Amino acid sequence: MTTDTETSPQPKPKRKSRSKSPESRKKRRDDSPHKDSRKRSRRSRSRDRRKSRKYHDLDRPLEEYPRYYGEDQEHKKNSDRYWTKYPRKDDHQVGSRYYGGEPDDKDKESEKETDKSVIAPRERKTVDLLTRTGGAYIPPAKLRMMQAEITDKSSAAYQRIAWEALKKSIHGFINKVNTSNIGIISRELLHENVVRGRGLLCKSIIQAQAASPTFTNVYAALVAVINSKFPNIGELLLKRLVLQFKRGFKQNNKIICISATTFVAHLVNQRVAHEILALEILTLLVETPTDDSVEVAISFLKECGQKLTEVSSKGINAIFEMLRNILHEGKLEPRIQYMIEVMFQIRKDGFKDHAAVIEELDLVDEEHQFTHLITLDDVKQSNAEDILNVFKFDDNYEENEGKYKTLSKEILDMDSESGSGSEEESGDEEDDEDEDEEEEEGAQKNESNIIDNTETNLVALRRTIYLTIQSSLDFEESAHKLMKMELKPGQEIELCHMFLDCCAEQRTYEKFYGLLAQRFCQVNQIYVEPFQQIFKDTYATTHRLDTNKLRNVSKFFAHLLFTDAIGWEVLEIMKLNEEDTNSSNRIFIKILFQELAEYMGLEKLNARLKDATLQPHFEGLFPRDDPKNTRFAINFFTSIGLGGLTAELREHLKTAPKVNPLTITEKSSDSSSSSTSSSSSSSSDSSDSDSSSSEDEKPRKKKEEKKRKKPTKEASDDDKKRKTDARKHRHNERRSRDRDDRRRRRSPERKHKSRR
Repeated sequence: MTTDTETSPQPKPKRKSRSKSPESRKKRRDDSPHKDSRKRSRRSRSRDRRKSRKYHDLDRPLEEYPRYYGEDQEHKKNSDRYWTKYPRKDDHQVGSRYYGGEPDDKDKESEKETDKSVIAPRERKTVDLLTRTGGAYIPPAKLRMMQAEITDKSSAAYQRIAWEALKKSIHGFINKVNTSNIGIISRELLHENVVRGRGLLCKSIIQAQAASPTFTNVYAALVAVINSKFPNIGELLLKRLVLQFKRGFKQNNKIICISATTFVAHLVNQRVAHEILALEILTLLVETPTDDSVEVAISFLKECGQKLTEVSSKGINAIFEMLRNILHEGKLEPRIQYMIEVMFQIRKDGFKDHAAVIEELDLVDEEHQFTHLITLDDVKQSNAEDILNVFKFDDNYEENEGKYKTLSKEILDMDSESGSGSEEESGDEEDDEDEDEEEEEGAQKNESNIIDNTETNLVALRRTIYLTIQSSLDFEESAHKLMKMELKPGQEIELCHMFLDCCAEQRTYEKFYGLLAQRFCQVNQIYVEPFQQIFKDTYATTHRLDTNKLRNVSKFFAHLLFTDAIGWEVLEIMKLNEEDTNSSNRIFIKILFQELAEYMGLEKLNARLKDATLQPHFEGLFPRDDPKNTRFAINFFTSIGLGGLTAELREHLKTAPKVNPLTITEKSSDSSSSSTSSSSSSSSDSSDSDSSSSEDEKPRKKKEEKKRKKPTKEASDDDKKRKTDARKHRHNERRSRDRDDRRRRRSPERKHKSRR
């Protein structure tokens, strides 16, 4: 039987608060009297069971543990490496050095084995070089020391050290470049093997531009210099930029797109990239407008808008037309709409605050630059060539390095610059200069023997002339720019042809081209003869021109004749008759003389045509050799409204002796018949008498006279037909003249109404 004291519950002792310090908790646990009898947790017991299963037999070899060492040799090798570095421990090793005790015999033996396997210092450096240089930093002094210790330059270790040095050198030059030292940096950069490290160079430039976008024009100028020497580097950089833009556009990353397009825009300004790429990017950004895409397009236009206006005015006009439609729709944010309005104002100001290339960065001539025609569809991920950013062992390392050194000497002219010291060096310089002169003479001889059938230089010249004309505001500016061009002998006629071709391609005649040609003829007489020859060639080939071109060309030459830029002697090529002219020739003459009459007035034009010194040259225009041609010329000038020029021709036609074409034909037929009759009667005369022959001839003569006085019925029908044809011809000419007059009167009336 239990008592109350036994059954009453005992109060639980209060739980002591655990100290925060781990050292104090460990001390309290070690000093506890119930240390040995304390129950272990469930987790600790399961851990001990696993441990006993894993290490139950220390003498068992490692290969007999299939759970941890499979048949995979790679996994086996990794496991062996792990267990040699961290040996297994068990209860008998409690006193060993792993638990702070003294090392036993097994530990001493393992220490001896590890001492034997210690790597030599030089080999350790090589191993560190092969493993750590990818991400670890090695000081330059230590890197040079490691490079000096390696004697075999064809080894992988030496090439890796050289690769690291090349990488650091390229990064250093790119980080130091600015507007003032870009010439020095570009030369120093070309001393390095940029062909081998072209991947590193492109990567470094792209990263530097993304980090500092304000220096994009500097980096673009540096790329232009390198591209003029090594075009494959410029092409690789451009492809990576296009891929970066496509990636950012696909991910809707505005920052990446702006960075890439800004760089591409300055490469277009430096003539490294073709303007087609810029127009493709702008079309892609604007055809499906969003707030971000329009913002990227406007930032792109600010950078290269001036260059695109010079090179492709039609393309830039189409882009601005699309922006105007976007602005009228009003679906975008007010901020973006305001940016579009600002862009139109910038264009109106001529991009004066956003110059394409500043003077300090215009380092490469256009003829020496290589422009890459790359489109968005052509560039794929494989074109980036990311493998070039990684070190690769080269079997012919020394040979390739030697080739690049010789190439860099040729590019940088190091031979001529390295001799400014002593007299011997100056003498060597003179010898080098003599050799250079001999090489230049040999090159000139070789060039004289080479014939360029592709006419590449001619196409480039015509392109330059066209761009200069289109980029000028007035004819005086264009003439000033074109006169600065150093044309080779014989290229003047190409310049004259370009003036005429540009004028012919316009929708209506522009006086700009006539004034430009007039200025060249008046400044230098060497251009007069080419224009006169072009006038003759154009008149001979008017049938190849359509109506619009024919009108523009006629007005162009009328301006040159009116201003006396070319001589009036060129009109001797015109033969105004029905046989020597066709419809195109007559239209050309009509427009030419109508323009001359409008410029000079009919009185001055008539006085010029009556000039005694020029009369031999106008015989074809005002023919007097045949009345038929004279009538044709009179009718022609009368039909085009310039009948006052034919007063002398009319007087000549009145005073000229009239010759009946019927009498001429009859006389010829009579002469032929008389000759035949005389030959037949010669035999009869010998037998007949003189009286009988005289009697027969009298009535015959009377009959012939009657026939001459009375024309036959056929002749009268021919005359009637000829008169009706002439009447119809005059009627048609009168109708065409009235129609031209109505057109001429109609245009000013329309203008007057529009002004009202």
